[in-house]
Amino acid sequence: MLVDIPDVGVILGVFASFIGGLVAVTIYNKVKPRLVSESENAKILTERLQYYENLLIDMKIRLDSSEMIPESQEISQAQIPKQKEQKIQQEAPVIVKEEKPKERIQNMQFGNATDYVLRLITEKPMTSRDIQITIERTREHTSRMLKKLFEDGLVERDMSTKPFTYKITEKGLTRIGVVKMVSAQ
Repeated sequence: MLVDIPDVGVILGVFASFIGGLVAVTIYNKVKPRLVSESENAKILTERLQYYENLLIDMKIRLDSSEMIPESQEISQAQIPKQKEQKIQQEAPVIVKEEKPKERIQNMQFGNATDYVLRLITEKPMTSRDIQITIERTREHTSRMLKKLFEDGLVERDMSTKPFTYKITEKGLTRIGVVKMVSAQ
């Protein structure tokens, strides 16, 4: 039995294909970890971006609520006394005591939290999460308060949006003493 030896071109083609396959596998193994790490980095960056976006939303809500408080009712800023300059002679050191900021504003400057919430939603409708962040109360407290306001007819609940948005009714405006101007025609 005689074995035909293939042409040199065929042998070189098979050998070149084998080497090409080895090179392709090696390159794939080098590139694959980088692709995986880039997708993990993208996930981490997306989570970080979401976190900062939530912080910005919370800050905007707080800013909006602070702008709604009339200037006469604004909370006075704690003034830090300036430290006296020390003379060349040795004197007793001046001790400066800093006041701790209040953790929560009692009764929100409007008599109670209910009136404060009604004043908040006078300008524009807000979600319960927005109200919760603004009044610095728990989610449960806020939802119970909004449910009671809704049942009393002081606020309207827009159920077409998720989460629900709340806006003040005429009865609510009457309660807080705000009268809308009726245009005379």
